[in-house]
Amino acid sequence: MNSIAPKLPAHSAFGPDEPVLTSHTLLPDAVGPLFGQRDEWNLNGVLRRPANLHPAEWKLKFDAFTGIWNIRARELVMVLLNPRHPTVLGAGIITWRRPAQPQTAIQRLGPLRALAAWAEERGLPQDLGAWPEHQLHVRVASLKEDRAVSTVVGHITVIRDLHRYGPLLTGGGLPRDPWLGMSSRAVLGTSAGGSRTLSTPVIPPEVWFPLVRAAWTYIDTFAPDILRAQERWRQIQAEAKQSSVGAEARLRSWLAEGNLVPLHDEHLPPRITDAGQVHWGLLSFLIGIDKRAHIFNKPRGLREIVREAVEQGQCASASLLPKYAQVRHADGTTGGWSRGLAPRSMKREIEILRIACYIFVTALSMMRDSEVQEVVKGSVVEHFGAPAVISTEVKGEEDFPRKHWWIIEPVARALALAEAITPHPERLFTGIAGEARNAERFTANEGIKAFVEHVNARADVNGLEPIPSERVAPHMFRRTMSMLTDQFPGSEIALGIQLKHVASRALANRTTQGYAASAASWAKHLDTAIEAARFRGLRDLFDAHKANEPIGFGPGAEQLTRTFDKIRDTVAAQGGDATVEHALLKKARVSIRFGTLNNCLFDAANPAGAVCLENTVIPPGHTGPLPDRCRPDRCGNSVIGPQHVEIWDSEERSLTRLLESRRLAPGHRAALEQQRSEAQAVLRKAGR
Repeated sequence: MNSIAPKLPAHSAFGPDEPVLTSHTLLPDAVGPLFGQRDEWNLNGVLRRPANLHPAEWKLKFDAFTGIWNIRARELVMVLLNPRHPTVLGAGIITWRRPAQPQTAIQRLGPLRALAAWAEERGLPQDLGAWPEHQLHVRVASLKEDRAVSTVVGHITVIRDLHRYGPLLTGGGLPRDPWLGMSSRAVLGTSAGGSRTLSTPVIPPEVWFPLVRAAWTYIDTFAPDILRAQERWRQIQAEAKQSSVGAEARLRSWLAEGNLVPLHDEHLPPRITDAGQVHWGLLSFLIGIDKRAHIFNKPRGLREIVREAVEQGQCASASLLPKYAQVRHADGTTGGWSRGLAPRSMKREIEILRIACYIFVTALSMMRDSEVQEVVKGSVVEHFGAPAVISTEVKGEEDFPRKHWWIIEPVARALALAEAITPHPERLFTGIAGEARNAERFTANEGIKAFVEHVNARADVNGLEPIPSERVAPHMFRRTMSMLTDQFPGSEIALGIQLKHVASRALANRTTQGYAASAASWAKHLDTAIEAARFRGLRDLFDAHKANEPIGFGPGAEQLTRTFDKIRDTVAAQGGDATVEHALLKKARVSIRFGTLNNCLFDAANPAGAVCLENTVIPPGHTGPLPDRCRPDRCGNSVIGPQHVEIWDSEERSLTRLLESRRLAPGHRAALEQQRSEAQAVLRKAGR
């Protein structure tokens, strides 16, 4: 329980009975903590807790602070949570306009606690004004040696808070900012404008592919069996009788029908001691008697009847279903994906299935962990003609607004499945059913790890590719999918929309660019994808040429036409089909780049004639053309496609209208005339 300080020092800015959450919206009938509570401020039942936080994480803990540091920590949090408090405003402190989120205040306590312990170890005085400034520089320098930049920034922020909020801290704060005029990142020697490189790593392709495939296989292939087993178990339990009357007759009749005695799976974990033994509880239900009747614990000789059947081979692994979806096993044989779903293993598979839904949704929706866990039943809707999921955006929002995330149909299926199996009355992703301590919490990190271990432990039978046991965290899915979306051709706008960072144009936001930054581990896959996209475009041009449709205009188009004709003649001479044509097209290795205003046939092996490289300094390490110096009107590598002609025609007409104005300055008129001349040259190539 919280202890109330009998009386704060006379110079304390806040009273012991003062509520600390006056700037936040409380839950109905909630009673918030008071400033004088010295041990903790419990926010559970007071403020709405994000779905991905455990109740223990929704507390401001002060019990580790001793002496003056205890009241100092509470004062610091009080200012963060109530920046417009009259006392704060009266002290003339410059604060944020909006109150800090409780998560922010909770995070500040960690570095503050570490700073207090460090000061005690160094024998620094309780009076912050007496601290030598160089000691703080030493503190940050030591942190830089083994901590991430973002972590050290948090420590610097707390130190600066002790100066910024000094007038309201008991005993006073730091007299000066140790890094006056410098940003925290500048103190650490990183870009003052913010680095585009995120500390969040991508999931390596050797982990990403088997993990996402396994999740989808559970949703698409295994789920029907799991749900059928669950329904049959419910039916068996509902039809079972409580009375043991006639148990022997029922048992003998059941065995006479050729039914097999269920045995516990021999592949159960070592801690399970009944592996390979008779599954007495399930057997009781199968003959129609509730196991709570304990028919096999009574001296009726029923166990002997069962053991005799087992000795005669009338037994099999316990299973609620007669057969399972067929998969290809690791040894090349074909068979069911499960050895048998008994009540215990079925319950575990439902838990794993729920984790699979979480993994698949998180991986392919680019939602944050907190936002996925905020999804409730009935959240899949249509938004502007496309399927979307409604959830609560938590990060940086004090009112937790509802947002839409566009999703693909498989993600919608995963959400529908999660809704069907959730034990929670509202939320889709919660704790383990039947375990009260976890009923409200789904720990993503632990769930993903459990999924990987479960898949790998059964890789010999489930037909799934083993997943490398590397650390995978929820935010890594968002980072990886952002990178993939950006790097695969034509996806940039979708990336900006999904990340909710659309500014004046897609990818204008620096954070979005950081999410989308390429990763070396994916270079091979991304290069392959880009080449595949280029070949698809080239193949479309070849097919159009075969259909006697125009593929473009200009010297580049003529060069491309000659290549296509040669391939057609070769195929005709060999009597080949379209497959042979496309194989020869790929073998020809035509270098082409598809653009908005033209297509470019620049060949790195023969760059002569590329106008963009004339009379210019090529940047070190650069290969290929320089798109910003492209001259479609002059370059022999340029192909003006039919789709480009309309753009150039519109450009020429727009320039002509501008030149009709009599108010143009001579220099401006000359520039417009030059641009129109270039557009007209392009159109002449197209026969306009």
